[in-house]
Amino acid sequence: MKYLHIVAVTLVLLGALNWGLIAAFDFNLVSLLLGAWPMVEKWAYILVGVSAVYLGLNHMSYCKICSKK
Repeated sequence: MKYLHIVAVTLVLLGALNWGLIAAFDFNLVSLLLGAWPMVEKWAYILVGVSAVYLGLNHMSYCKICSKK
């Protein structure tokens, strides 16, 4: 489960970075990297979304700050 958590965090951070670039500079990094393969680009967005849901549901069990009572 540790590796799944690391992958999920990485994907969510990359997704957040991409949204920041879109908002600030109208620059889509995912489209730049995967634009030649629209289906792969779509799956990248799906994986980022699934990772966000996974982290949202499992955050309390992994976060050292939130899991303290």
